[in-house]
Amino acid sequence: MNHRPLTAAALALTALAATGCGARVEEEPNRAGAPATVTVPRCGEEIEYTTPERAVVYEGGSADKMFSLGLTDHVHGYVMPPANPPVTESPWADEYARVEFLSDDLLNRELVVDAEADFVVAGWNSGFSDQRGITPEILDGLGIQSFMHTESCFNYPGHPEEVTPFEGLFTDLERLGAIFGVEDRATELVADYRARVETVEEQAPEGDPVPVFLYDSGTDQPFTAGSQVPPNDIIRFAGGRNIFADLDERWTQVGWEAVVEAEPEVVIILDYGDQPAEDKIEFLTGLPALADVPAVAEENFFILDYNEGISGPRNIDGLEKFAEYLGEHTS
Repeated sequence: MNHRPLTAAALALTALAATGCGARVEEEPNRAGAPATVTVPRCGEEIEYTTPERAVVYEGGSADKMFSLGLTDHVHGYVMPPANPPVTESPWADEYARVEFLSDDLLNRELVVDAEADFVVAGWNSGFSDQRGITPEILDGLGIQSFMHTESCFNYPGHPEEVTPFEGLFTDLERLGAIFGVEDRATELVADYRARVETVEEQAPEGDPVPVFLYDSGTDQPFTAGSQVPPNDIIRFAGGRNIFADLDERWTQVGWEAVVEAEPEVVIILDYGDQPAEDKIEFLTGLPALADVPAVAEENFFILDYNEGISGPRNIDGLEKFAEYLGEHTS
């Protein structure tokens, strides 16, 4: 694998023992010919990285984080399962066009090896998987570096690192910035995103938070968002209350009875895959058990794009859109 040394500007940062994201640039002079390294946490484990040149990214959230940091030249290709909306609809459609489409299947070890990747970005149980034999530890053994979404560390065995979902996004941008030597760009991006979140919070409706139910899928039992995924932060920053925020989970199944008892006033439909959002709405409105639920009776449905609901820069877009909807429907 070909590793390019960090730029002179990045090497100047070696005077820093650490950054706010926990990265540490090696202070010892490099051995002759040895690439510069930076130490950055990966789900609580300190990992030494050299600058990747052939990254493989899984799903839109991973790709968007890299593209938003201006790292397209370091991305070899992407893996995009069919559930993801078309990349042509992405704000970074031009960036996707510059890199290779590798597969519309789940992430797997053979694909990564065949692509001669030196870096893989994915989430735990969303990309990386014990069952499919592709984990950060396995890739370490193959000499392939990896980066795991901090938001997904909650599911990682022992989940040694747990932060709120939006903080996970900001942490990832800062850590990727450190790995690739673009700390200034990461700092600027995170500051902009934080400012946009703060603006939404300031404009949130007054009074008690509006009860909100996120519907992902499921008929016998609904699949929904617990407290450890981005929609929970989207709801709360906009002035709502995720009716399942007390579940210390990521994506999880619940019972329809619990939905009815919570009396949500708004339903967020997560839009992805081969079941259109309109079909999901039709199912919910046709379910007798939900007939008297305020959100269903009044048809207060908000459609959240899949890539606005998984960890990635588009979380902020989803927040702003939902906040606007909430303001219009609760005033």
